Amino acid sequence: MSVWAVVVAAGSGARFGTVKQYEQLGDRRVLDWALESARAVAEGVVLVVPPDRAGSPEAAADAVVAGGATRAASVRAGLAAVPGDAEVVVVHDAARPLASVSLFEAVVQEVRGGADGAVPGLQPVDTVKTVDDGTVTGTLDRTRLIAVQTPQAFAAAVLRRAHEGEAEASDDAALVEALGARVVVVPGEEANAKVTTHHDLLVARALIDGA
Repeated sequence: MSVWAVVVAAGSGARFGTVKQYEQLGDRRVLDWALESARAVAEGVVLVVPPDRAGSPEAAADAVVAGGATRAASVRAGLAAVPGDAEVVVVHDAARPLASVSLFEAVVQEVRGGADGAVPGLQPVDTVKTVDDGTVTGTLDRTRLIAVQTPQAFAAAVLRRAHEGEAEASDDAALVEALGARVVVVPGEEANAKVTTHHDLLVARALIDGA
């Protein structure tokens, strides 16, 4: 099965204060780590960037396209650049630079084995409660919960169908789930944290330095 990857690096960095995906992490930029891991499992890689950077070529990407107003719109922009004969598409957030090649391989393998989609996830270590207007309304059974990460792999035809009609969701798995398709979970990685704040970047740098 031919595999392509879409690396989403189109965020404006509103919470970070700048475009975090271009910050330095070790000897390269944050997004370079994601591109390198994606390339290890994919025949081609599409990088989705902020519109003002779409004209800048990236040596590690086969195509560089402008993102949209939402994450889902950015994924659709990347998906449009994936060849029609691709059978598996892996979607990864560049803001998760430390996802291992093994994690990419694990989600791809599940799709090759027949799943419509595969996502990495970690069981929450904290108790999770529901709240309404500042008042606790319930406590969730965390043994049935996972915190989902990327990379997420999908059968290409299923992912394209999920994005028809320009649906919105916090991740691609939610769109695929809405079709009634089967999405499975593989063990996530603690190091595969999302860089959202400057503290997150400091932690990622510490992990790199300690490796």
